Amino acid sequence: MPEPYITDRDILFLCVANSARSQMAEGLARKLFGARIAVQSAGSEPSQVNPYAIEVMREVGVDLTTHRSKSVETIDPATVGTVITLCAEEVCPVFLGAARRLHWALPDPASKDPSLSRDEMLARFRATRDQIQGRLEVLDALLDVPEGPGPEEFHASVRVKNLARSTRFYSWLLGAPPKVWTHRYSTFISPALRTNFVLVVADGKDLHHDTLYHLGVGVADKAAVLRAHTLARSAGVTVTKPPRTTWRGTPLHELWLEDPDGTLVEVYARLTPEELAAMPADLEPTPLTEPR
Repeated sequence: MPEPYITDRDILFLCVANSARSQMAEGLARKLFGARIAVQSAGSEPSQVNPYAIEVMREVGVDLTTHRSKSVETIDPATVGTVITLCAEEVCPVFLGAARRLHWALPDPASKDPSLSRDEMLARFRATRDQIQGRLEVLDALLDVPEGPGPEEFHASVRVKNLARSTRFYSWLLGAPPKVWTHRYSTFISPALRTNFVLVVADGKDLHHDTLYHLGVGVADKAAVLRAHTLARSAGVTVTKPPRTTWRGTPLHELWLEDPDGTLVEVYARLTPEELAAMPADLEPTPLTEPR
């Protein structure tokens, strides 16, 4: 099971003045987490809660009128499990303690520029509020991630228009030729290659699943595929194809899932020599069932 991001102690949001970003974060987090997690905020140079912060938070049903700016020196380190700093251009406050640290670099929406209109200031504060809300929603989603299938390998397949040209490009990009290829595919395998896999918000644009064909994670064996099926159903994950053994192409024990956007994800295990010896003559997929 993944290590939880938050312990049963407080989250502390920190910025310099504890007037805008950390105050909005505290208010949004209290609304989102409720009684599940204690939340507080502070700053290294506390001032007062910014009126624009109060106004834009009122728009989303959060009252900051009772909030007060606090010094980080008033916070007991023993009560804090996670510190989230929100400074960007400034030097973030120092917090002494063994708390887990996250850094969300957000520019200060407050400005002393006299040319900025009231509407422009409100727009700055709304943008910061919404960015904090989005980050908190991701954090909330990570609080209780259930046990997963225990992957040992990561796989991604993308569709290409010209196999030869794309094989040349990825040989250059990855610094290695494909291990095997046919007229239909080229397979690159590099145990030493580190993967940086990024999920990007669509921002209203269409997602093209004709380009991203599917993702996959390799697990230890047939039993791990079956266990992944049980875990997926328990976690409410969409199962598009239940566990089975496929024999055409690369023989695999496999299970097909969908991510929240409908992208196919294969959970697979390679067959042992003994399992390969049981290959049926018709090469039709064989359903996998739990051993009795």
